[in-house]
Amino acid sequence: MSEHHHHHKVSGKNLFLTIVLNVIITVSQIVGGIISGSLALLSDAMHNFSDVLALVIAYAANRLAARPNSESKTFGYKRAEIIAALFNASVLVGIAVFLIVEAAHKFYHPEAINSVWVIGLGALSIVLNTASVLLVKDDSHDNMNIKAAYLHLLTDVMTSVAVVGGGVLMYYFGIFWIDPLISALIALYLIWASFGIIKESLTVLMQFTPSRIDVDKVIKAIEAEEGVKNVHHIHIWKLDDNHINLEAHLDMSEDMPVSQSNAIIENLEHKLHDMFGIEHTTFQCEFNRHDDKSKIVNKEEHTHE
Repeated sequence: MSEHHHHHKVSGKNLFLTIVLNVIITVSQIVGGIISGSLALLSDAMHNFSDVLALVIAYAANRLAARPNSESKTFGYKRAEIIAALFNASVLVGIAVFLIVEAAHKFYHPEAINSVWVIGLGALSIVLNTASVLLVKDDSHDNMNIKAAYLHLLTDVMTSVAVVGGGVLMYYFGIFWIDPLISALIALYLIWASFGIIKESLTVLMQFTPSRIDVDKVIKAIEAEEGVKNVHHIHIWKLDDNHINLEAHLDMSEDMPVSQSNAIIENLEHKLHDMFGIEHTTFQCEFNRHDDKSKIVNKEEHTHE
């Protein structure tokens, strides 16, 4: 458990540094966009400003998730990161749609701009955003919230490359339509990547069974334990990115003392953790109880209990 809290501390520090870097990018691009008259720079600045907001939310959610549980919040704030990931990914889709609309407008109505500013500030954005990507890359693999922030930053690098590329083509060849074309392609990728995070975060919030868990295999593992006759009324869900919970009713094979059932439950806890990564289990032990023995019990069918 201590390792999990350490992970939050490292992520929080790196997120804070990325916020500082993105504030620098945003301010410099707004100033440069106004001076040069570049809509591309102002659009990229707005994109970076959305990253600042997303990173602030991610940082706050990251700190909240590390808070201890309490009597009024028995699960703590662990789902704060999932909610933030859903919000950030949804914002990304909105930004992408806006970029596509703007790209279509710019494609048909290209404007001449001071491309030297575009190239210089675009290059600055590439350097600082690349640094930001490297800061949060490791933590993005097993944390949905950090992954959403990571995608924000990664697409910023790509957007800045497009801005610089467009600036070079405008400077040397006067080709103004290439920038909105590349921006539209980046926006389409952004939508594709964001929908994956939206789907994953909704799966957690709706308490669906994790995709990597085979319920039938879990049942076989539980019923293979000596002393267990049947397992039913199963619920398996993810509390956050890293914690899988299970609760179920156990039909015991005999009327046994609590100490004997405790030993069986302890064996099951170790087995389920090692086989499926289930970290928290809650078992209701029963003997000769006349209830619904379905492995998944619907609420309507369970009202008689």
